[in-house]
Amino acid sequence: MGYNPRTPKEHRMAISREDVEHVAHLARLGLSDDEKAMFQVQLSGILEHMREINELDTSEIPPTAQVIPLTNVMRDDEVTPSLPSEAILANAPEREGEFFRVPPVLD
Repeated sequence: MGYNPRTPKEHRMAISREDVEHVAHLARLGLSDDEKAMFQVQLSGILEHMREINELDTSEIPPTAQVIPLTNVMRDDEVTPSLPSEAILANAPEREGEFFRVPPVLD
């Protein structure tokens, strides 16, 4: 059973427009009315698929199961010379000594 936006609301897990606006606010996204409607449909579809997945019996699947084999893609750490501080800070909008000056995150 795939997601169908024409399915009556009482038969699908829907996200409200207010939820979309709240998430957009948290992500600092400015969305048009059309984008809000589109994301409401898409996010509702995702939640519906999650509901369907939750109905599957996964009791026999170990929690560490992998679909594809894992390989280590990390390289060995090697000490290399870095750029001089002046070169790095040359384009900084603001600096304080040897550091970038950024606006406070929390007031």
